[in-house]
Amino acid sequence: MDIVIEGFAAPGLESVRETFAANFARKGDYQELGAAFCVYRDGEPIVDLWGGFADAARTRPWSADTLVNVWSTTKLAAAVAVARLVDRGLIAYDQPVADVWPEFAAAGKAGVTIAEAMSHQAGLPGFTEPTTLDDLYDWDLICDRLAAQAPVFPPGTASSYHAVTYGFLAGEIVRRASGQSLGALFRDEIAGPLGADFHISLPAWQEPRVAELLGPKSPVDTSAMDLPAPARMALGNPEQDPVRPNDRRWRAAELPALNGQASARGVARLAAALARGGELDGARILSEATVAAMSAIVADRPDLMLGFNPQWGMGVAHNLIGVFGTNPRTIGHSGWGGSFGCADPDGRIAIGYVLNQMGSELVGDPRGKGLADAVYAALA
Repeated sequence: MDIVIEGFAAPGLESVRETFAANFARKGDYQELGAAFCVYRDGEPIVDLWGGFADAARTRPWSADTLVNVWSTTKLAAAVAVARLVDRGLIAYDQPVADVWPEFAAAGKAGVTIAEAMSHQAGLPGFTEPTTLDDLYDWDLICDRLAAQAPVFPPGTASSYHAVTYGFLAGEIVRRASGQSLGALFRDEIAGPLGADFHISLPAWQEPRVAELLGPKSPVDTSAMDLPAPARMALGNPEQDPVRPNDRRWRAAELPALNGQASARGVARLAAALARGGELDGARILSEATVAAMSAIVADRPDLMLGFNPQWGMGVAHNLIGVFGTNPRTIGHSGWGGSFGCADPDGRIAIGYVLNQMGSELVGDPRGKGLADAVYAALA
């Protein structure tokens, strides 16, 4: 069945459209089923493409506003929500988490700062108590566990990706400091003003727009990987299920590290505001100073789980390994299976990419990297 690519690429960016179309013609693990790709430059869309199908049976064409679970690309939205409270003066990155969440001071965590929690240095990369995917739907249960848990390394001395726990840490900081859940604050103060089609806790009436997610064709056996203990606990307790996002309970929950439902346009509009110092189309979500503080590198070392140096900022990674184009100062976040959002503050370029046929990587899916590379090559 021929795949129809819809949307547009501005003059000079035809090669980006060709690269996007070629992902559907790939053979093997990275053949696209349904996807969308959106690029902004200085606040204006210059690429907006979509194609393929929103379901494995190929009965629902992908549309411009199809939503899909973007896994850890959700962390970009969570980072902006925390930054929003910094901007409002309700919290500061250098203050202890326990200032707003007193119970968190237990087990030697009284000095853990919000910056350390946001930059994967808090020593809580996973749960020490057995935890199931269903447990993640119980917000208070999970936050109580994290508050009581001792760090598995001295906070601030190492970086180890807090794959699941990051969302609860960010979310409880937001809830305690603002009185709103992170998903509600993101909706009301960030996604709503920006017109960004990006949701953390999806209303039931939006369900018909959501694409079916397909797990990787060649899953990685994490149990066979030689990983340090902090990294292993992040991946194995609970062990993630790539198709769990097809469950309504998952989409309805607030899992600010894992379950954002977004279109490529939605991710790109959020990133476009960051690329412009916190403003897009007259909606200012952050001051330039807060965007700079959020983007500052606070952990400049290899991450124990990821195996490379993400140069963590406050919930965002930098582009030292070149997955977001050519500028190492670009900030963003990738999601398991291939999605990503990124913002280049120098070129004022922002990218959003979403898809439903997952690859196996947490970072560096060849489809997304190829698209980012094509954008920068065309603009150069």
